[in-house]
Amino acid sequence: MPLATPAAAALIAIAFGMASIALAGGRRMRYIVPVSGALLAAVALLGLIPELAQVIGWARTLLLAAAGYGLLGILDHRGYAVCPSCSHGEKFAGSLVAATAFHAFVDGWGLAAARNQGAVASAITLAILLHKAPEGLALGAMLRASTPGPKQAASLCAAAELPTILGGAVGLWGTPPAWAHYLLAAVSGTFLFLGLHALFRPWAARVRQAPTGSAE
Repeated sequence: MPLATPAAAALIAIAFGMASIALAGGRRMRYIVPVSGALLAAVALLGLIPELAQVIGWARTLLLAAAGYGLLGILDHRGYAVCPSCSHGEKFAGSLVAATAFHAFVDGWGLAAARNQGAVASAITLAILLHKAPEGLALGAMLRASTPGPKQAASLCAAAELPTILGGAVGLWGTPPAWAHYLLAAVSGTFLFLGLHALFRPWAARVRQAPTGSAE
C-alpha cells in the first residue's frame, strides 16, 4: 500500500512520544526534559541539516537554519517564552507542534515520492524511520512538560505526527518542491533552538537560583 510507510513512520513517532509522556512525570521530568532537548537538537544537527545540505547546499541550509533559530531567539527575548517548563508553556507547545507538523508532512511526502527509486528509496526510508524514534521521544517529553496533563500532551503529539500520512498522500503525485526544502531548513533551526533551550535552560535556572556566599 502506498501510504503504509508514511503511516508506519507516524505510528513510530507517536508510540515513542506516548512512551516518553508516560515516563515524564514527577521528579523524572527534571532529567527527561534536558535529555529530550538533546535528542531534538541531535535530530536537527545529525539528521535534518546534513540531509538538506545535500539538496540545497550547506550555505543556504545553514543560513536558513540560523534564521529559524534567530526568529525564536527574538520571540524569546521579547517575552514569548519557548522553553517547556516556563510559565508560557502553551506558547512553547504551539511552536513545537507547528514545526514538527511541517517536518512530519515533508517526511511523509518524501517517503511516498521516493518509493520507486530503488536503493535510494530504501536509504531514504530507513533514515526517516530511524529518526522518528528520537523525534517522538523528544516531542513527548517536551510536550508533557509544557501542558497541564498527559492527555493534552498525547493529543498534541498525535496532531504533530499525523501530518506524516497527509504528506504521504500528497507524495503520490510528486516529490517535494524546492521551497519545501528551504522551509524545512528553517524548521531545523527552530528544532535546534528548542532542543538547546530544553537542555540548558533548567541548568541555567538552577545556577541563577543557587545561593551565593556573602562577602566579608
